[in-house]
Amino acid sequence: MSRGRRRTVKALVALGSVLAFFSVFGIWVERQALDTDSWVETSDRLIQNEKIREAVGEFLVEQLYDNVDVEQELKEILPGDTKEFSGPLSGGLRQVAGDGAERVLETSAAQSLWREANRNAHERLVEVLEEKGDTVSTEEGEVNLNLGSLLTDLADQVGIGADLAEKLPPDAAQVEILRSDQLKTAQDITIAIKGLALLLSILTFATFALAIYLSRGQRWVTALFSGIGLVAAGFAVIVARQVTGGIVVGQLVKDESIRPAADAAWEISTSLMTSIATTVIVVGILFGIAGWLGSPANSASACRRALAPVLRNYIAYVYTGLAVVVGFYFLSAPTQGLRSFLTTLVVAAMAAFGIHELRRQTATEFPDAEFSDTFGRTRDKVVGAIKDANIGERVGEQASKLRLPERKPREEGDTGEAPTATMAADSEDARLARLERLAALRDKGVLTDEEFAAEKARLLDA
Repeated sequence: MSRGRRRTVKALVALGSVLAFFSVFGIWVERQALDTDSWVETSDRLIQNEKIREAVGEFLVEQLYDNVDVEQELKEILPGDTKEFSGPLSGGLRQVAGDGAERVLETSAAQSLWREANRNAHERLVEVLEEKGDTVSTEEGEVNLNLGSLLTDLADQVGIGADLAEKLPPDAAQVEILRSDQLKTAQDITIAIKGLALLLSILTFATFALAIYLSRGQRWVTALFSGIGLVAAGFAVIVARQVTGGIVVGQLVKDESIRPAADAAWEISTSLMTSIATTVIVVGILFGIAGWLGSPANSASACRRALAPVLRNYIAYVYTGLAVVVGFYFLSAPTQGLRSFLTTLVVAAMAAFGIHELRRQTATEFPDAEFSDTFGRTRDKVVGAIKDANIGERVGEQASKLRLPERKPREEGDTGEAPTATMAADSEDARLARLERLAALRDKGVLTDEEFAAEKARLLDA
């Protein structure tokens, strides 16, 4: 590639990595804020958290005492002279109500009410934000999470629930989600988020695809660095989530008593962000594998040789398998919207292009490769390794039996110098003895002819 093209490719890879980072946030906001099923699933996990249940219980108790004259209710319930104890009992009952609220929220019935309240509130929110309903004006655009049913259950738990629903004001135990004066801004942000999530997702993969296409002759390098960029973007999102969580919770929560619940809520509500970032990391790893597969490394070359017969003789099955995998992924995705469809289509096109390039490369490198080449070499190596191990073990056992006798200690007056002829004769006798021993082992079938010849040659060359 020319210098200008190399710079362009590097810039595209860097841009794609940055786009991947921001696309994760766009997808998370779109799914968490605008997909009711995703939010209801998250709300289920919220209410199952002990710290959050404790905070919600405290809120319900405060709402109960703010909206109901508990002392008066107790006076109506208590008999005779005991009515004068309604005041102290009302104070003591507050502590009991706190414990009772947590027990109420642990029940499946209460959690079902929580789930339904969240679903209704979120559907109302989406209706208002996307201007699908009739009440979308800035005067009537309030959206609240109504926990009145849970408040009634709490009153029943502490024993003052008779006809309580009629006495509660309409706004009791409601959490404000959206005010009318925020409606126009929220609607504009919604439109921007939906468009941004789609645009960033498509641009991310389109940028990488263009970089790989321009890298003719070095596409494996660009694919490898694209994978590294995606992995880096995914990990950067995970780190940013942790850092941002401390800042956001610290700014929004001033009451330290509910800080643990706020931290837990942030962890749960942003867990989808981690899931999306993990998907980006996995895709990056797949890009890296594709880059390695096209590289000149010996391991990659051996893998291409093994794949050559498949890509040459069964390419239709390969593309069919790709179509099945892509279709399964799309159908199993949490949302099947336009963004998901177009993103899946772009990734599938890149995978098909990669298979095409790999097929062309293997056809050039290994035009006559067959299945038997790879499996035959593997079988021969395994058999050879086993055979060598067996030979070494048997020869080692026999060699230990053919050791020369130990030399006797020198006597007084012996200079330690033996005649050369005597030493040569001893060495030759030992060699002949070993050869005879090897011949006997061959005759008994312990050694094969090839093994005998190899050991004989080794002894004669010694």
